[in-house]
Amino acid sequence: MLLPITLTLAAACALLNMWLGIRCTRIRMAGQIMHGDGGSAVLARRMRAHANFIEYVPVTLILFGLVELAVGASMWLWGAALVLVLARIGHGFGMDAEKPTVWRAGGALLTWAVMVGMAITALTIAYGASREVPAPPAMAMIR
Repeated sequence: MLLPITLTLAAACALLNMWLGIRCTRIRMAGQIMHGDGGSAVLARRMRAHANFIEYVPVTLILFGLVELAVGASMWLWGAALVLVLARIGHGFGMDAEKPTVWRAGGALLTWAVMVGMAITALTIAYGASREVPAPPAMAMIR
């Protein structure tokens, strides 16, 4: 069974995770910092951006996969995936600033909106009007 949206989103998130990690590594190498943030405010902020990504993205990815499995691919799901990726990029850049920025706040708020939206969608699917348990779109094709 193929989940094109979730697979694409997971690949994009894997690359974003690497990008966030490389941003930390470059500062570590330049400052010869082996552990922690070594007192570097920039490294501390970048580490926090990376950690924040790891805190929110996995659960959201799981929700995407389960929703896509239940209802199939759709344009709104593609749109939500794009919003999540752009939000995480914006948040990563926004965390570089010493003061709050629209990129940081916007990235966080959009991430939360997508996560909550996907959770509500999952609950709606699970406890929708029909108590019938339909076959997932991918399974319905197998007879």
